[in-house]
Amino acid sequence: MSTPHIAANKGDFADTVLMPGDPLRSRLIAESFLSDARLVNDVRGVQGYTGLYKGQKISVMASGMGMPSMGIYSYELFYFFGVENIIRVGSAGSYHADVKLRDIVLGQAACTDSNFVKQFVLPGDFSPIADFGLLTKAVSKAESLGLNYHVGNILSSDRFYGDSEGLPDWKQPAALWAKMGVLAVEMETAALYMNAARAGKRALCICTVSDSLITGEATTAEERQNSFTDMIRLALETAVSIKEA
Repeated sequence: MSTPHIAANKGDFADTVLMPGDPLRSRLIAESFLSDARLVNDVRGVQGYTGLYKGQKISVMASGMGMPSMGIYSYELFYFFGVENIIRVGSAGSYHADVKLRDIVLGQAACTDSNFVKQFVLPGDFSPIADFGLLTKAVSKAESLGLNYHVGNILSSDRFYGDSEGLPDWKQPAALWAKMGVLAVEMETAALYMNAARAGKRALCICTVSDSLITGEATTAEERQNSFTDMIRLALETAVSIKEA
């Protein structure tokens, strides 16, 4: 059953997989939130675990960084391992003053500057969106948990470092996307949503704001790896609610 990037057996993965970008965060989620967690993949150090949360089988595996990496792992999980739902849990940079550090952003849709969509040879522009059922469950759980959250459009960018130095403020990418209501920027979700759409599966992005492109505030790498527990708890509660419905 092994693929070029995942060495696992049929049935090793649950129907629902949480996908952080960082393999160390994958291990942290498994060790801190799942019972009876076991390692089911470690190819290239991209750790995948399956265990129980509130008695339900849940998996967590890293996606790596960027849309090409997310594209590979989500494709293999959807097509070869029978995964039905992928919930991305990661960090994002805020484009708005009211989307504050450590707030949660639920990606209703994902704009992108990537050419990932070109492979599908569509006769127009495709709008990558979250699964409505997963999104509404996450909103309901966020309300019941009393979390600070925002729902809206995000940007999945192919670039972490850009070449916009010296441009006036109004021409900066953050300002241009913000004027269209885009809440935050990250680097994986559009590829996940496209793969889910093509496979007829379900996906959702839940991100924690790790830095603000408005105020300049930022969390440290250690904080991003070891904290963000509200986001993880929300994703897990959303995951178990799928079968409760």
